[in-house]
Amino acid sequence: MVLTYKQGYLPQPFHIKHITTKFSSLPLRFSLKLQGQPKLRVVKMSATEVTNSTISYESFAIKPPLHPTYDLKGIIKLALAEDAGDRGDITCLATIPFDMEAEAYFLAKEDGIVAGIALAEMIFNEVDPSLKVEWSKKDGDLVHKGIQFGKVYGRAHNIVVAERVVLNFMQRMSGIATLTKAMAKAASPAYILETRKTAPCLRLLDKWAVIIGGGRNHRMGLFDMVMIKDNHISTAGGVTNALKAVDLYLEKNSLQLEVETRTLEEVEEVLHYASQTKTSLTRIMLDNMVVPLPNGDVDISMLKEAVQLVNGRFETEASGNVTIDTVHQIGQSGVTYISSGSLTHSVKALDISLKIDTELALKVGRRTGRA
Repeated sequence: MVLTYKQGYLPQPFHIKHITTKFSSLPLRFSLKLQGQPKLRVVKMSATEVTNSTISYESFAIKPPLHPTYDLKGIIKLALAEDAGDRGDITCLATIPFDMEAEAYFLAKEDGIVAGIALAEMIFNEVDPSLKVEWSKKDGDLVHKGIQFGKVYGRAHNIVVAERVVLNFMQRMSGIATLTKAMAKAASPAYILETRKTAPCLRLLDKWAVIIGGGRNHRMGLFDMVMIKDNHISTAGGVTNALKAVDLYLEKNSLQLEVETRTLEEVEEVLHYASQTKTSLTRIMLDNMVVPLPNGDVDISMLKEAVQLVNGRFETEASGNVTIDTVHQIGQSGVTYISSGSLTHSVKALDISLKIDTELALKVGRRTGRA
């Protein structure tokens, strides 16, 4: 642990004299009057004012997926503002001199795939561009319980302000990446995909974590792929009617087309339509053709039969009843892709902490079995 008191004193009790907030762009500024100090100090939670949300991803080890309207900097600002409220970190203001410097270390408390390193750097930069961050791991690397895999040093106040937001994102993304890595390995030779079952407003980050974990992305949203699902089929009056309507629409739009099928009869109907008509169809989803058995196993005979019917004419995607326990068997069916909402809708966060006193953190971790 390194602590440097630049002005040589611990803070005396102080009163908040004036607070102003600027949520549209952060920074948050706090004017403080310290007892015994005649001058005001201005505490900046962020020294960065951004008017252009365009971000260069060239330096990222693994780049995030593309989205035409997603504002990643805006999400970071919103998360920081959510934590700061209209007063900022009042505990930091009370206990940590703004000029005090420290080093804090990232500590893995369980094995897993680390994700969110590039995002953490963006958050620290947003809070205080003078903070320095160093890593011994990169996004997508395996970390083991008890190892230190990165550090941030600079003003202790700003490190602690950023800490929770950084960890909230990293723990979620690392949990997704860890499960994705395990499922991608088990699914081979099929590729594992996530779905749109992501945390609202965190979709790009959830899907980024899937890439980091070795999976592939399904469509980003409703805008980048035509996906005919059960409700579209029901309202259109059947699979054929829905496909005809989409093919007519796609005469003036170049997009991939996937159709969901729920029975072997629907698969045959799709194949018959495609054999008679020029179509934009690229993939057939085979939905809930994996049947759970009372003993916890699954019956994939229907899925196999569907894959054989398609016979390589289109990509195939298995969906439904996909878990870490069933994905290997499903992957042996011959499907191209396996999609699972569980990658993102039931995230188990990876246990990561950021500690200034790492020696004490490890001691406590050993006592509790978390380091």
